[in-house]
Amino acid sequence: MANLGKLFQDGENLIRQGEKGDCMFVIQSGTVHVIVERDGAEVLVRTAGPGEVLGEMALFEHGVRTATVRANGDVRALTVDKRTFLRRVHEDPSFALHVVGVMSHRIRDLTTELVRLMERT
Repeated sequence: MANLGKLFQDGENLIRQGEKGDCMFVIQSGTVHVIVERDGAEVLVRTAGPGEVLGEMALFEHGVRTATVRANGDVRALTVDKRTFLRRVHEDPSFALHVVGVMSHRIRDLTTELVRLMERT
């Protein structure tokens, strides 16, 4: 089976916080760090691995990237632009359900974290 994704070297950014996004990534192999830059410091938000979808908000919004995604070792990732996404959804509607599920899970995690932080104050 041919490797279709792009290879990113250790430390290379797939996504850079603050830049305009026009695609999402599906991690095929390796791991990436999701990092948010705040007050001049980088904060590791989470680590993502094979099968995970990142940067999907760029397909639905025209805003800037909210985090940096950096290769942690060698990473192979598929780049999916809006046209490819829509074609894929047309071919297999469950793909859209998967992406919406990812987004829903992240919202749930953020809500839980927000409640936890509010309880500390």
